[in-house]
This record gives sequence, C-alpha cells and structure tokens, in this order.
Amino acid sequence: MHTADVAACVLVSCIIAVSLLSNVVVLICFLYDPEIRGQVPGIFTLNLTLCNLLLSASNMPLTVAGLVTRGHGPGPGGPPAPAAFCQLAGFLDTFLVTNAMLTMAALSVDRWVAVVFPLSYHSRVRRRDAAIALAYTWTHSLCFSAAAARLSWLGYHRLYASCTLCQDEAGDGARGAKAGAAKAQFAAFTVALHALTFLLTLVVMCATYLKVLRVARSHCRRIDVITMQTLVLLVDIHPSVRQRCLDEQKRRRQRATKKISTFIGTFVLCFSPYVITRILELFYPGPISPHWAVLSKCLAYSKAATDPFVYSLLRHQYRKTCGLLANKILKRNLFNSSSAPWVENNTSRGRWPHVQTTTAANEEPPSITPSVQ
Repeated sequence: MHTADVAACVLVSCIIAVSLLSNVVVLICFLYDPEIRGQVPGIFTLNLTLCNLLLSASNMPLTVAGLVTRGHGPGPGGPPAPAAFCQLAGFLDTFLVTNAMLTMAALSVDRWVAVVFPLSYHSRVRRRDAAIALAYTWTHSLCFSAAAARLSWLGYHRLYASCTLCQDEAGDGARGAKAGAAKAQFAAFTVALHALTFLLTLVVMCATYLKVLRVARSHCRRIDVITMQTLVLLVDIHPSVRQRCLDEQKRRRQRATKKISTFIGTFVLCFSPYVITRILELFYPGPISPHWAVLSKCLAYSKAATDPFVYSLLRHQYRKTCGLLANKILKRNLFNSSSAPWVENNTSRGRWPHVQTTTAANEEPPSITPSVQ
C-alpha cells in the first residue's frame, strides 16, 4: 500500500470511531430527555443523526476496504465487495448525503424563524410542518438515488476508492457511438444532483444564517446601549466590575458570529472539495490525482463526525443531559464498588452471622431468634 493510502485508512477509521460514538451519544440524549424530544428541531436532529450513523456503518468501512485492496484486485483497483453490494452502498451514499444536506437546510430555516419571529415561532413551526419538511427531504433524496440506480450509475469508483455515483466506462465503450450521449447524460445528472443538494443547501444556509446574524447584532446593540447607560449611572461601581461588563459585552457580540461561521464553515470545508472534484472530473481533460480524490471523500465523511458537535453536543441542553447521564452512571458504579467490599468484610468478620453470602434459589433465609441466657 502507498503511504497516502495508509494515512487515508487511518483517517477514515478515526472518522468512523468519532462519528459512531458522537452520534450514538446524541441519540441517547434524544431518547433520554423528553424536553429534547418535544422540540421541533429535535426531529431534524434525529434525522441527521440517523443519516450519519448509517453512513458511518455502511459506506465508510467499504472505503477503508477499497483503500486496503487498491492495487490487489483486477485493474488499477479492485472493488471491496460484489457489484450488487456496491450498487446498494452507492444508493445509500447518494441518499444519505443528500438527505443530510437538506436536513441542514431545514435546521437553518427553523433557526431563522425562531430568531426573527420569536413570539409566533410555535404557531409558525409545528411538528406537522417538520414532518412535511422531512417528507420532502426523503422524496428529494429518493428521486436522485432511484434515478441513478435505474440508469446503472452506481457502483465502485476507483478514483475515490468507494461505492458511490459513477459511470461504467467499459459499458460505455461497448456502445460505441452512444458513449458520448451517455457521458453527457451522466454529466447533466451529476451537475443537477450537486446543484439541487449542495448549492441549494448552501444558498439557504447563507440566506437564513446571515439574517439571523443581522438580528443578533441588532439585539446586541440594544443590550450594549442599556449596559453603557447603566455603567454611566453607577458612578461608584468598582473598576473590575465595569471591566467584566465590557468583556461580556464584547463576547456577546462575537458569540453569534462564531456560531454562524461554524455552521457555514464546516459545511463548505467538508463538502466543497468533494463537489468541486466531482464537477472537475466531468469537464477537466487531464487526470485527477487519486490521493486528492480520496482526501476530498474523507473530508465529506468528516461532516458526519462534526455534525453531532455543531448541532447538538455543544448546546447547553445536550451538555446538561450528558452531565446527568454521566453522573447517574458514575454514582451507580461508585456505589457498587464502594458497598461491595464493605458488605464482604462485615460478613467475613462475623458481624452479621445471620447473613449468608450464598443462598439457594428455593431456600429461605434463616430466621433470627433471641438466645436465652
């Protein structure tokens, strides 16, 4: 194996571990906390978590297998699984990635409504509306995945060492004159897929989150005016208290910018290299480096590992739920580990002669009768 392939295997394996662990934690928090389940954004978060879990369990291990078997199979790189299984994995890859992107767009719209219309949010966004939005994301994703499967454009792509959207070059060559038309159809389908998933989601996220940022800055300016007026009126305030107020004012202005930059920045950083590479693959006449192609696929996979932190685990409610679960588990373990030796020592020393360490299933414990002196 090439050194770059070994590094890619290690990278994808780390992404699988982090993605599975973090998404399972989000799923446990969702099932444990009824308040999280009762919120409308929780439906979108659950759908995004399930997509990431399925992607981590189905497609990412096949990519690792493809990197391991690269150069050991027929041709420049053999498929890591049978053709039918690779087609199923390619169907899941197209469906899950498209569904996850559109779910991020739905989350951005939900937060825009919550910030811009805070008083009428619960009447504007209901669980029925969230179900309709999820039905659209599933229909949108299924249409593209089913069309690709119907046209036999799913399988093992040697350039990315993964089962994804691809065109059978051998089949196109056998058709002779129809090869150019088939490539044009595949190019049109690929461009439409990325335009109606990646580009659409990016436009929706930018439009909604920039509006949220504008409203947040407006609120910050109002709070800053009130803060400065209060500091002017409080003449005898200690300088350290005044400085803390000013520092909190500065952090408040930066908080919304950091969050929105994280939402949009992680989406662009993880998905744009892969999308641009897929578009260049269609129109660029020269060869594309397989190492860069695998790296772009790894970046796309890394979104499944960052989503739990970006959308869930860094929020106060999820942190509180994780803390409650951790305290519950640790207290139970500490109680068991501390009480067991104490009971065993007291029993072995004869302090409780009436307590038996082992008792048959159908045997009653001995009764204690007072001794007559």
